[in-house]
Amino acid sequence: MKRIILECMGIALIVSALAIANPARAAAAEKESRQPFLVTVDWLAQHINDKDLVLIYMGDGQDYRSGHIPGAQALLYSDIRQPDGPGLTLELPPVEQLVTTFEALGVTNNSHIVLYSSGPKITPMGRTYFTLDYLGLGNQTSVLDGGIEAWRKANQPVTKEVRKPVKGSFSPHPNPNLVVDAMWVNAHLHKAGVDILDARTPQYYSGEDAGGHPRAGHIPGAGNIQYSSLVDDSMHFKDRATLEQEFRAAGAKPGDHVITYCHIGQQASLLYFVARMLGYNASLYDGSWEEWSARKDLPVETSSMK
Repeated sequence: MKRIILECMGIALIVSALAIANPARAAAAEKESRQPFLVTVDWLAQHINDKDLVLIYMGDGQDYRSGHIPGAQALLYSDIRQPDGPGLTLELPPVEQLVTTFEALGVTNNSHIVLYSSGPKITPMGRTYFTLDYLGLGNQTSVLDGGIEAWRKANQPVTKEVRKPVKGSFSPHPNPNLVVDAMWVNAHLHKAGVDILDARTPQYYSGEDAGGHPRAGHIPGAGNIQYSSLVDDSMHFKDRATLEQEFRAAGAKPGDHVITYCHIGQQASLLYFVARMLGYNASLYDGSWEEWSARKDLPVETSSMK
């Protein structure tokens, strides 16, 4: 398995190099080959019985048991993170663990994966998308816009029946370029073409509230796009023009490499998803503020310092 993973990582690096050499061509090829980032309730109702569709609910187990979209499988958050221990709160686990998890949900090389959530619990779904993208399944993954609330509002059926999926099998293509560490971020502070975006709410970004972390503030030069500003009150994503304006206001320019972070790497995953949807080359700083604030050798900025 280790040899397969190393080979897959090599493929990912080659693909990444091609994207750097000719980003316009790479973006066009990806757009041509990928499933839509967002699907509507009407689309899902028409395709819910497609043989390659894998519908995954990410959120509260009780919400799932009380009624879910027919055929949906529940994903446990613990299955896509490192076990609790002395490390960071939220980190990607070994690829082997992730493969086992998604194969158990029926994922294959040909699957079209559709993710949905319930109510405001949208950031774990963003983390799921990021995880699938890391595995090389991002182009095969969509999000149900509006979640189960939109599904219910359209008078579509829900059920308490849990269908056991047929175990899937897929070849992972992990892309290490989608995850950056503290040293990479520190080496790229204020670098042209690299935009660091903080997904936390303003009081944490400004340094007014440390949020229980060792130091308050943000990574120097980072812009702020509050994760909850990406969706409206009904948990539908805002229109493209509005989202593009949010990114521009935070300092992100078309063609730049966007790095997202937050407290522990969960809220930042939703910002990562939107960055990818808007066509940015995006990566996630998985250690986020939890790691950065604890490292006394790393600089911190507050709003009053600007």
